Amino acid sequence: MNDTLTVGSQAAGLNFRMHMRKTPGGKIKTGAASKSGLAVKLTLAALLCLTVAGFLTFDYKDIVFSDAIQATLKNIGTVFFSPRLKYNTFPGMLYQLLITFCLGVLATILGAIIAFFGSLLCARNLANSRVSAVIRSLVAIIRAIPTVLWVLIFAISAGLGSVAAVVGLTFHSAGYLIKAYSDSFEEMDSGTIEALKASGANFWQIVFQAIVPSSISYLLAWTFMRFEINFINAIAMGAAAGAGGIGYELFMAGNFYFDMREMGIITYVVVITVIILETMATKIKEKAK
Repeated sequence: MNDTLTVGSQAAGLNFRMHMRKTPGGKIKTGAASKSGLAVKLTLAALLCLTVAGFLTFDYKDIVFSDAIQATLKNIGTVFFSPRLKYNTFPGMLYQLLITFCLGVLATILGAIIAFFGSLLCARNLANSRVSAVIRSLVAIIRAIPTVLWVLIFAISAGLGSVAAVVGLTFHSAGYLIKAYSDSFEEMDSGTIEALKASGANFWQIVFQAIVPSSISYLLAWTFMRFEINFINAIAMGAAAGAGGIGYELFMAGNFYFDMREMGIITYVVVITVIILETMATKIKEKAK
């Protein structure tokens, strides 16, 4: 027995020494060589080569890089260091910000309601395994399609505007939150669910007296995270889908008026709003724990 342990220790020590190497500074580094590590290194090297080849073969249309970098830095300085409203008033801009905020709130609320009931059919510890597999497959397809494409798809029937934006944001939000909610529900101890079933509790009693109270902090966290995503997407949809709001004003300032200073103040307003929303979400999540 002791001989076996000695041989095993010697083999382990030999294997350890095989993977030890010294750096130029004299420090010893250890690492286990593996096929997966080699594959990662080869993949990174291939991507690096493709990136370099792309830069070398790209058609730059006689752009002078030094001039382009200088112009870019100048535009960034104009946007962030000399913001000014010219074509809009501050109250009008806040009104457009409120429109974007309402688009995000409405899409999040509708998506969360759909996701709550959809997640009950998706969670493996609550739903039939076949039903759960079908719902998960559908949700994966919904999440795989970007939000802007859903908005444009619904714009075919509803037309460009706030309706298509809300429906598209809601559709993608539901797919996102179904996955998040169902994962939270599956964290529930299966023994607790079985005990409630044995005591005669029906499905909705289990959901509202055990599942929801134990998962409420996770549900709030995921919902507020999705609201932040929807708020940012609503800004983009203001320009892409004609939904209005602060995104449309940003689009007009940058592509119609070509006013970098107005873009700057709109950007500051959006950044400040996102920071305020994040602070509020953090406090609400702390109170929910």
